Amino acid sequence: MSEVRTRFAPSPSGFLHIGGARTALFNYLYAKACGGSFVLRVEDTDQERSTRESEDIILDSLAWLGIKGDEGVREGGPYGPYRQSERLDHYQKYTDDLVKNGLAYPCFCTTEELEQKQNRSKQLGIPH
Repeated sequence: MSEVRTRFAPSPSGFLHIGGARTALFNYLYAKACGGSFVLRVEDTDQERSTRESEDIILDSLAWLGIKGDEGVREGGPYGPYRQSERLDHYQKYTDDLVKNGLAYPCFCTTEELEQKQNRSKQLGIPH
């Protein structure tokens, strides 16, 4: 059986809230109980709201709770970078490979068309 790896990936757009702390704690404790590793990744792709100050506050709050990553933004590790905004080239490579192999395709819808489709799906109560 492969090693258990859990992760917590907060969006650094404010303070750590109780729900996030609970999720991080459960994932951390499960990894430790199974002899696995706990990864702290930062979901900072919302560049308008994400700040390094919020990232520091969240990571410091987790550390205060005794929750530290085995891998992560501060710890490093073999699967970094652990800040999502620093992985865009990595994601682009795999996206290009999927398109090249006919396993994905680009969408040419305008923002307005996508919003209309989303609104229509909401009205019908179906996924979009």
